[in-house]
Amino acid sequence: MKILGIDPGMAIVGYGLIDTENGNLMLCASGSIQTDKNLSDSKRLLEIFNDLSEIIEKYKPDCASVENLFFFKNQKTVIPVAEARGVILTVLEKYNIPAYSYTPMEVKQVLTGYGRAEKKEVEQMVKIALNTNELPKLDDTVDAIAIAICHSRNI
Repeated sequence: MKILGIDPGMAIVGYGLIDTENGNLMLCASGSIQTDKNLSDSKRLLEIFNDLSEIIEKYKPDCASVENLFFFKNQKTVIPVAEARGVILTVLEKYNIPAYSYTPMEVKQVLTGYGRAEKKEVEQMVKIALNTNELPKLDDTVDAIAIAICHSRNI
């Protein structure tokens, strides 16, 4: 089963596609959609829509897991992130891809056993789950992979 993990954002949308086969996880693709802060919000959202559509058409995931908005330290970013998440869910619906939501705390709990784990602990568990020493540099991409792994352990 191919699971597309998505970490929503207006500036950066991280994604990670894993394949689960016989209990083994393999990272198939990962990256980010990055929008230009100088563009209008509507143009940035359209870019997310179009780029995510291309990713789905290319990799054909069976389902997707998307980080749910739970708590934001920066109140200025909560609405743009919610708008980006709405566009992401719309794209998934357009392609009839079942979408599942997990809060950051749920992802941390599933991967590390502790819902308030530090980012480094989550990264270490992603490395272990994928049997690798190398992860993408961008935190948003690693988070998206973690979200996909979380879903793989909940199905």
